Parts: sequence; C-alpha cells; structure tokens
Amino acid sequence: MLKLTLLALLLASPTFAQNTPAPPLADGCGADEVHFEVKTDKKQHPTANPNPGKALVYVIGDSAEDHVTVHIGYPPIRFGVDGAWVGANGYRSYFFFPVDPGDHRLCTNMQSKLKRQVNASTAAASFTAEAGQSYYFRTKTQVDSGRIQLVPVDPAEAQILLANASFSKFQIKK
Repeated sequence: MLKLTLLALLLASPTFAQNTPAPPLADGCGADEVHFEVKTDKKQHPTANPNPGKALVYVIGDSAEDHVTVHIGYPPIRFGVDGAWVGANGYRSYFFFPVDPGDHRLCTNMQSKLKRQVNASTAAASFTAEAGQSYYFRTKTQVDSGRIQLVPVDPAEAQILLANASFSKFQIKK
C-alpha cells in the first residue's frame, strides 16, 4: 500500500508543477514571453502633455553600450508598469506612456532568450503619479558591476537626454 501511495505521488507531481505559475522577474515586469520589434527615429523628438486625469511617464534608454565608439547591435530594453509591458527602447532612444494617478511599479530588462542576461539586466523602481505631472526615468549601467539601474531624472536634465535620443517605435513580435 505504501509503494502504491508513493508511486501515485511521484506520478502526480509533474501535473502539480505544470499548474504552478512562474514567479515574476521583478515587480512591475510583464511576461518574459513578450518580445518587441523596435525601430528608432533620429529625426523625431516628440513630447506630450498628460491627458486630463492622467500622468505621463518617459523612459530613456541609456546603457553602457550606448556610449561605445562602434555600435553593432544590442537587444531591445523592455519597460513594464504594474506587471504589464508597455514598450521597448532600442539604441539611445526613448518613449512615453500615460498612467493613472497613484502608486506604480516600473520595471525594465533586456529582451533576450538567455535567462541569465534577462536577470542581470532587470531593474525596478516605485513611484507615485499625480494627475497632470510628467515623470522621467532612465536606465543607467553601473561601471564597476555592469548592473542596470532604473533611476528618476530631473525634468531639466530629461530635456537634454530627450534631445539627444531617438524616438522609439515598437510593436509586439508575433
């Protein structure tokens, strides 16, 4: 009887494991399976004012690879809010999106099939949005460790960064 019980538990355990959702990478990130196609436009530098009752969030990609002499290519950097991806940046680019007022979790990571690379590039930040306000964040790579940080940017500094960045246009890969 004991052998039958152990055998039943052993055979049932893969079934239980299939129903267990994978833990999220970080608070604010979306599903790892979501990937973006990104194109950047150096000629456009659009900005916007928040819609009534909303706040606006700008995310500026600025990693160590953005400052090398020769740029060969780099995977897109995804940005998520409150557990859903909202878009991605390419090489030295930015985009913006609206959020409701209140507390939010912002997340970023490199879009890659290599789990180690995704984990090493994941960063998150919390912020409280107020209607009518704009918030600016940028990715920043720590020189000593190579870890990516997601840091708030002063609005005056953000204008300089936006003027020197391309506008990111993206769509979800099918």
